Amino acid sequence: MLDERGAHYRYREYTREPLSQEELRRVLALLGKTPRDVLRTRDAKKFGLTGDESDDQLIAAMASTPNLLQRPIGVLGNRAVIGRPVENLLSLLEDE
Repeated sequence: MLDERGAHYRYREYTREPLSQEELRRVLALLGKTPRDVLRTRDAKKFGLTGDESDDQLIAAMASTPNLLQRPIGVLGNRAVIGRPVENLLSLLEDE
């Protein structure tokens, strides 16, 4: 979809190159979301998480277990979106 629009992007394989805690904090700020907002609850339960943990605990868990994070996430400059549905990613291309 992004290719069809001629968008230039870098795909980051989240399991091979997980986001650090600092990167997660930046992305959350760009998204305007809390860790609970982007937590994949089904996967969280598998790891014994309820979502009631502190932000710091959830961020640490997401950094060490990237499957806990909703994805894809698109970041362009000072904007970010969760790509669910994937068409949300196109909103990053607006006004570019």
